[in-house]
Amino acid sequence: MRDMSGFSSAFERLGAALAAVVLQQQETLAEFLPREDWSADLTARSYASGGVTVRVSLLGSYAARERTWLWGWANPQFGDDHPAVAPTLRIRELGERLGIPEFTTPEIDLGWYTGPAGHGGELVAMAAGGVLGGGGYIGAGYDGGSAYLHVDDPQAPPAVWDPVPVPRLLMNAASLFPRDPRLTLARLLSHHRVPYRETDGVTEVPLPGGGTARAHFDALGRFLDWEAELSPAGLSPTGP
Repeated sequence: MRDMSGFSSAFERLGAALAAVVLQQQETLAEFLPREDWSADLTARSYASGGVTVRVSLLGSYAARERTWLWGWANPQFGDDHPAVAPTLRIRELGERLGIPEFTTPEIDLGWYTGPAGHGGELVAMAAGGVLGGGGYIGAGYDGGSAYLHVDDPQAPPAVWDPVPVPRLLMNAASLFPRDPRLTLARLLSHHRVPYRETDGVTEVPLPGGGTARAHFDALGRFLDWEAELSPAGLSPTGP
């Protein structure tokens, strides 16, 4: 069941714009950062797992029993001036500028959420991580919930353009933020500086080496399918 009714329209639209970009970056982060026994020192802004240490900042935390999200700046243990929180304050500033209450409310009640994500806090973390960009975000579980850390470290590789996973990324992104799949695709393409052309119900994308991919959407803007046509010049010969 997809239920976004408890989120503001501004948050839903921002989430739709960022979702595919964030999902792709999360996959890239997962390949780089082992998810093994971990430790974190938020004062030092460090997170270590599987022999890899990265610089992080604190987005917020999700309390499983209360089903609430608490921003790092609203947590009395941290606050605006904490080294791990200060780099995230532009999320709140963006919320104030664009009228996104989820970014300005200190503690968000997410008990209403019944969508496909594990909990509503995942979507808040996705949107927040997307605003900051960088290497992605980490959900660090603790007794009673999870802290969400943003990876702000140049050694974490950025996702690179690859048209192959686009339909899967788009479908997964639209399941989480279904507001506007065409916007989701357009933002992913713009993020990678890939040109595209939108016509009625179709977004056309040039493929590396030649050819065109077409994303089809129905009259309500929902993603239908993705077809790719390689040009003869883009086909590589096989065999000796």
